[in-house]
Amino acid sequence: MKRLISIIILAFTVSALSAQPNNLMKDAERYYTANDFANAIKTYESILKQGFESPDLYFNLGNSYYKSNEIAKSVLNYERAKLLAPNDEDIQFNLDLVNQFVVDKINPMPRFIVTKWWQSLINSNSADGWGRVSLIFFILMLVAAAGYIFASTVSLKKISFITAIVLFVFCAFSFGFGSTQKTKMTNRKGAVIFSSTVTVKSSPDESGTDLFVIHEGLKVDIKEELSGWCNIKIADGSSGWVKQSTLEKI
Repeated sequence: MKRLISIIILAFTVSALSAQPNNLMKDAERYYTANDFANAIKTYESILKQGFESPDLYFNLGNSYYKSNEIAKSVLNYERAKLLAPNDEDIQFNLDLVNQFVVDKINPMPRFIVTKWWQSLINSNSADGWGRVSLIFFILMLVAAAGYIFASTVSLKKISFITAIVLFVFCAFSFGFGSTQKTKMTNRKGAVIFSSTVTVKSSPDESGTDLFVIHEGLKVDIKEELSGWCNIKIADGSSGWVKQSTLEKI
């Protein structure tokens, strides 16, 4: 009886905890609709502090910051939303829109068409999405393997064997794509500049040579971190050191 009571209490606790973010999301949406963006931001941020995150949450928070003319924070949250849902067209559209207000207009380095296509393929699904695809291919592979074992003719055995091999390859690729997306989420190397103007240095100290200047809202990639400094790279391939306090990781 005690165990049953404990299970019931635990179930109600989990239900209450899961309902709380949903209620807060509704509150934030009401604030947003009423053009009360300050309270919308405060509410969305409080959900994040509870450990909950989702593409919609970051997307809505990005919208609220955009409406509040906080461009860097808007870019940051759209990028975080894109990290969780890389193939979402609405997120990409709003990200492209807000990037028009970023001072720096960087022309990205040209990429080999196969590399670009390969990266686009990986980004066509999220880590969870690729995980589900991998599981489906794995189950189908087991079915094909069973077909090979129990096939009554040589021709059916050949077809089942080849099918199983093909499905195994698809399963391996989709699992690899999912692992790549998961790595992006756990080892976040992207960042957004949060200082109005940042001078990029040749070395991780104030005495380093000034290389170039970047501005608030620009997305960068972090190559290395050292003693409060970050070695960053921008889209055109230029790189250098900036203080860690001038940026926020995606």
